[in-house]
Amino acid sequence: MFDYLIIGGGSAGCVLAARLTEDPHIHVALLEAGPADRSVLIHCPAGLAVMAKFSLHGWGLNTVAQPGLNGRSGYQPRGKVMGGSSSLNAMIYTRGHPVDYDRWAAEGNPGWSYAEVLPYFKKAEHNERGADDFHGSQGPLNVMDLRCPNPLSELFVQAGVQAGYPRNPDFNGASQEGVGHYQVTHKNGERYSAAKAYVTPHLQRPNLQVFTGALTTRILLKKNRAVGVEFEHQGQTKQLHCQREVLLCAGAIQSPQILMLSGIGPKAHLLDHHIVPLHPLPGVGQHLHDHIDVVQVVDAPAALDTFGLSVPGAAKLLKGVWDWREKRSGMLTTNFAEAGGFIKSSPAERVPDLQLHFVIGKLINHGRTTTLGHGFSCHVCLLRPKSYGSVRLASANPQDLPLVDPDFLASRDDVERLIKGFKLMRGILAQPALAQFGGRELTATAAAQTDEDIEQAIRNLADTIYHPAGSCRMGQDEMAVVDAQLRVHGLQGLRVVDASIMPHLVGGNTNAPVIMIAEKAADLIKAAQQPL
Repeated sequence: MFDYLIIGGGSAGCVLAARLTEDPHIHVALLEAGPADRSVLIHCPAGLAVMAKFSLHGWGLNTVAQPGLNGRSGYQPRGKVMGGSSSLNAMIYTRGHPVDYDRWAAEGNPGWSYAEVLPYFKKAEHNERGADDFHGSQGPLNVMDLRCPNPLSELFVQAGVQAGYPRNPDFNGASQEGVGHYQVTHKNGERYSAAKAYVTPHLQRPNLQVFTGALTTRILLKKNRAVGVEFEHQGQTKQLHCQREVLLCAGAIQSPQILMLSGIGPKAHLLDHHIVPLHPLPGVGQHLHDHIDVVQVVDAPAALDTFGLSVPGAAKLLKGVWDWREKRSGMLTTNFAEAGGFIKSSPAERVPDLQLHFVIGKLINHGRTTTLGHGFSCHVCLLRPKSYGSVRLASANPQDLPLVDPDFLASRDDVERLIKGFKLMRGILAQPALAQFGGRELTATAAAQTDEDIEQAIRNLADTIYHPAGSCRMGQDEMAVVDAQLRVHGLQGLRVVDASIMPHLVGGNTNAPVIMIAEKAADLIKAAQQPL
């Protein structure tokens, strides 16, 4: 008999597994649907490009057709491997803006203000720059400056300064605004996922049992209490039971799916799929939102330091393979999106509402479309979208992927901010620091000069930058799914701990915030423990 059952071996699940098993008397099972994180493509930072191109270690999710994207289906890469999306992502360490967390608290979620969550960011972090008022140096998650940054990343920062933006050495420090180099979750030239930081060092703990290849099919309820989990493992249907709590950490797409498969969710929707509504909860799967993003690609044959298919590029890549294998250094230690920035769509904005990611290669269709030659790209994403969608069941079969509908660009405000952002991004890329390469904006966006043309280019090209959230949101109203302790409303012994609980998206990449959420949740869980 276990004390806790954790569903999902992604960032949040890994944190909880490590923190709860610090007590040798607490027994924990961690269930991950994917395999162990053994692939070299995970551990070599540049391997993310290969995983993206061939959709490796993921669920194979796409959105339903999006009216705001001219009827296109968007790509939704979610990790199906130990470490979850932290084993696939671009390893950028950003937290969002303090106002994001203060907004959570102001909307009726005590304990979630920036001042109250900052200690958990610091607790998680081992920043190689050292500790200060904003950073920790004793935590499990290694954060560092890139070991071998590409020279074009610095040129992008210079271009941003030339365009009038301040250089910012720390997006997680006193101010978020400006352009600069991202810190990354690397260590010694390798990816440092949540699995590597939190679970791998503790696999020998006798009170931790990890099940990989374990697809959760439902949470077991006894009256109004979660008492166990049913899952598919090695071709068999199995059950585990727990004495304390089930902790659902399957992410913003799968967490609401698992709740609904378990009879927890919107009553009419469950009945449509012949699922008995054991605990009607209308907000499950609602309020999904994501960072919508559009990329400008520049063809620049003279920019030979970028990643590209060419004879010189192949020679550099072969050297990079040798450098990484022998010394864990060189060009394969890149995360591709090495630099970026946080900017305002207009001076009237209180805080940055747009984020830039500069990529040292020509990024088309999430890197899944092969293109010859050299060049660079830049993303601009909308940090606080006003468009909200849903996650719904496709069927009652747990093997069937859910229906993901972020309803991108449903809000006119989102469209107008992204148009402004696209023009600001174009202005940065035109500055002398990058213009020296004589690059040419690819046709897909180059012809778009008026606001109307840019809007159509955005609708033809925009997609997620991989930050779905909010589908089991925290709050006190009738559409909230969990309370400020992350307990599912109306049930005992069940919490949700992942990006799905975010009342609103944070203004930045979401991996560090999810790790913070789990660090805080671990303390909430420990504080609630009663003697057995």
